[in-house]
Amino acid sequence: MKQLVNLFVSVLVLSAVLLFATYRLNASEGYSGGNTLTIFNWGDYIDPDLIAEFEEQTGITVIYQTFDSNEAMMTKIEQGGTTFDISVPSDYAISKMKEDRLLLPIDHAKLPNLKHIDPRFMNLSFDPDNAYSIPYFWGTVGVVYNRELVGDHEFTSWNELWDPALHNDILLVDGAREVMGMGLNSLGYSLNDKNEEHLQEAKRKLNELTPNVKAIVGDEIKMLLANEEAAAGVVWSGDAAEMMWENENLDYVVPEEGSNVWFDNMVIPTTAKNIEGAHEFINFMLDPEIAARNTEYVGYSTPNAAALALLPEDISGDERFYPAPELTDKLEVYDNLGKRMLSHYNELFLEFKMHRK
Repeated sequence: MKQLVNLFVSVLVLSAVLLFATYRLNASEGYSGGNTLTIFNWGDYIDPDLIAEFEEQTGITVIYQTFDSNEAMMTKIEQGGTTFDISVPSDYAISKMKEDRLLLPIDHAKLPNLKHIDPRFMNLSFDPDNAYSIPYFWGTVGVVYNRELVGDHEFTSWNELWDPALHNDILLVDGAREVMGMGLNSLGYSLNDKNEEHLQEAKRKLNELTPNVKAIVGDEIKMLLANEEAAAGVVWSGDAAEMMWENENLDYVVPEEGSNVWFDNMVIPTTAKNIEGAHEFINFMLDPEIAARNTEYVGYSTPNAAALALLPEDISGDERFYPAPELTDKLEVYDNLGKRMLSHYNELFLEFKMHRK
């Protein structure tokens, strides 16, 4: 009997160990369901204190994973091996995800805080009626520059980047749409242009920029510019705000020829297992006080009108990051170019990068 009891106890212990190991494995792979919520977001794109606060309020455990590009995020969701309850893609990626049936519709009735979003950030072309996405942050692409290092340059035009005086002194973000868009805009073309002659012209002009380009980099662009490793850089507005907070010599401008205005929205992928929890989290992030705190931490522009009213004047009144509609109406959202044309943009960008070597 004692042997049977010992065997029984051993089986129970082994079962418990296996169950715990399975839970840990599922958690590491993004398992969701019940009281677990898996979020897939850009790096450093939420105040971690808010995640802890959400967990405390709801009893839901959050598993947080990050991606570094829309394309990487879409590929992982499309593969379906990992469960994600919420992701935060950009505008054109949302359009593509809808097209590829990777998103679940969002129930607005479960989002009472949706009323706080500024109407001008709702019902945009990439998701009419916001059937599949809810605004999170928005911003622009422009030039951050060091007033002490660039002389008389103010970068009101993209074309100032080509000045020989900036030899080996410019950093570019490692993004095909951003760099190709800059090249197209500098020529007066749309950053969504599909005309092959215009695209080749933009690539030739980017090749002429090569002597001025010190490096094409990722997230480290913020540290490099803040530490004055280069005089200017093409960046996203939120990154510019973070750099400017660290270095008072830096300034930011959106060139007059036009640029990108982008929108990152919260979505519920078809992989979701905790749909109720996903709605709870989205509504939590739409709370004006929560959104204001998140905005101060992240540095990007909030689409939440009630949250904007809670922010300090030096943030909410800064027209470099909250430009008037007269400017934003002239800017362009990245269109979903389609798989073939997007691949072509990536090829042209790669050719430009290879030309530098």
